[in-house]
Amino acid sequence: MENQGVPPGPYRATKLWNEVTTSFRAGMPLRKHRQHFKKYGSCFTAGEAVDWLYDLLRNNSNFGSEVTRQQTIQLLRKFLKNHVIEDIKGKWGSENLDDNSQLFRFPANSPLKTLPRRHPELRKNSIENFSKDKDSIFKLRNLSRRTPKKHGLHFSQENAEKMNCEIISEDQENSVDNREISQKDIEEVWRYVIMIYLQTILGVSSLEEVINPKQVIPQYIMYNMTSTSKHGVVILQDKSDDLPHWVLSAMKCLANWPRSNDMNNPTYVGFERDVFRTIADYFLDLPEPLLTFECYELFVNILGLLQPHLERVAIDALQLCCLLLPPPNRRKLQLLMRMISRMSQNVDMPQLHDAMGTRSLMIHTFSRCVLRCAEEVDLDELLAARLVSFLMDHQQEILQVPSYLQTAVEKHLDYLRKGHIKNPGDGVIAPLPTYSYCKQISAQEFDEQKVSTSQAAIAELLENIIKNKSLPLKEKRKKLKQFQKEYPLIYQKRFPTSESEAALFGDKPTIKQPMLILKKPKLRSLRY
Repeated sequence: MENQGVPPGPYRATKLWNEVTTSFRAGMPLRKHRQHFKKYGSCFTAGEAVDWLYDLLRNNSNFGSEVTRQQTIQLLRKFLKNHVIEDIKGKWGSENLDDNSQLFRFPANSPLKTLPRRHPELRKNSIENFSKDKDSIFKLRNLSRRTPKKHGLHFSQENAEKMNCEIISEDQENSVDNREISQKDIEEVWRYVIMIYLQTILGVSSLEEVINPKQVIPQYIMYNMTSTSKHGVVILQDKSDDLPHWVLSAMKCLANWPRSNDMNNPTYVGFERDVFRTIADYFLDLPEPLLTFECYELFVNILGLLQPHLERVAIDALQLCCLLLPPPNRRKLQLLMRMISRMSQNVDMPQLHDAMGTRSLMIHTFSRCVLRCAEEVDLDELLAARLVSFLMDHQQEILQVPSYLQTAVEKHLDYLRKGHIKNPGDGVIAPLPTYSYCKQISAQEFDEQKVSTSQAAIAELLENIIKNKSLPLKEKRKKLKQFQKEYPLIYQKRFPTSESEAALFGDKPTIKQPMLILKKPKLRSLRY
C-alpha cells in the first residue's frame, strides 16, 4: 500500500477508507487461537491487528511515519463499529477494542463505503455557471470602478492603491490606446489565475471536482496577498475577528520560551502546562476548523502529493490553497503553526505531557481544529495529523506570500488592458498567456536533496548543543537524551554508533594497567 492508487478527485477520504479496509482484510494474517479451552480458526488478536495495521499506516504516504499506536487503536475501533471486523462471537457496532489478546475475525462480507453521487443536472449547472464566470473575465466593461464586496473585510486605502497602482498609472499614460478595466475584472482575473495554477498542480480535469468555484473568493486572496506584516502574517483591520489578547499573550509566552518567561510571569511548577491548556481550549472550541469545511476536499487531495519526490509540489499547492482562506482563519493558522513549530524544536521546553513528546502532543492536540469534515469521516484524525505534521515542518514556505502569483495576475491584466484578449463574442480570441510553473524531479534527484530546511535547522540545533562549552556535562547529557527522544533519526545520523556518542563525553573504557611482574629472588640456603 506504499504506492497507493487513490487519484485526486472528490470524496478522497472515503476512497482512502475503502483502500485501507481492503488492504487490511487482504493482508492481515489469520491463524488458529485458543481461548477459554476452545479453539477458533481464521482469527487474530487485537494486539496482532494493531501491530499489522500500525505498520501499514506508517508506510503509507497519506498518513506518514508519525502515526501513533493509539491512533491505530482508534481506527480499529472504527473498524469494529462499521463491521469491518467483529469479535469471535460475531458482535460488532461498539468500539470495545483495546491492545490486548481479545479475538476478532472478518465478517463474511466486508462493507465498503459508497461514494455519494451528485445529481448530473446539478453538476452540469455548476460547470455551466463556472464557464460563464470564466467567460466574463474577458469582457471589458466600460463601467466606473466599483468598491468590492467586503465579505467582512475592510480594505484600507493604502492596500487598494497598492493593488491598482500599475493599472491606473498606465491607463493615464496610454488613455487613448488602453481600455478601462473595472474592479470586477481585476477580481475575476485573480480568481481565474489561482484556479488555473491549482488545477495544474493537482492534476485534475476540473477544480469543480474538489471545490466549488464560487467558494474561491478573490477578495480573500487579494487581502491575504497585500495586508500583511513584514513577516508575512495577515493584519486584520477589524480587530474583533482577531485572536483575543490573552490567547496571543499565551502563544507568545510558549513560542519564545524561556526568554518570554520574565519576572512578571508566574513560575510555579506546571505553569507552562496550564498556559498550553488555555491555548488548546480556545482553538478546540472554534466552531469551524481553520481550513474551513468548504476546503476539506481540496486539502485532502493535496495529502496524496505528500510523497518524498513530490514535496516541492505539495508545498506550492498548500501555499496557494491557504490563500483561499478567510483572512481571520489564515492569520490564526499562521500564528498557530509558528508557535507549535517553535515549541516542537525547543529542547528547553519543559515536558507538557507525561506520555507524549512535545511534537506528538502538538499534532495530537491541534490536528482536529485545523482540518476536519463537516460530516465526521472515520479517517479525519489520521489525515489531519498528517497534514499538520507537514505544515509544521514547512510553515515558513507554505504561509508566505507567493510573489509569482502577483506577477502572473499583472501580466494577465496587462493583456486585458491592451486588448490582446478579445471578447469571445467578437469571434477573435487570442491565446491566453501561459505560465511555467514547477518541474517534477525524479526520485534519485530527491534523494540527493531530501534533507529539508527544517531537518537542517534541527540538525544545526543538535550541533549547537554538542558544541556548547558553557553547558555542564550533566545538563548536556539531559538535553541530548531529550533530543534523541524527539528526533531519533537525526540523532542516529549524528551518532551512528555507541562509540561515537561515548567519544563526545570522553567515556573511554578504563583499561587496567598490567601488574608489574617482579622476578622472585632465589632463596639461598643458610647452609654454607
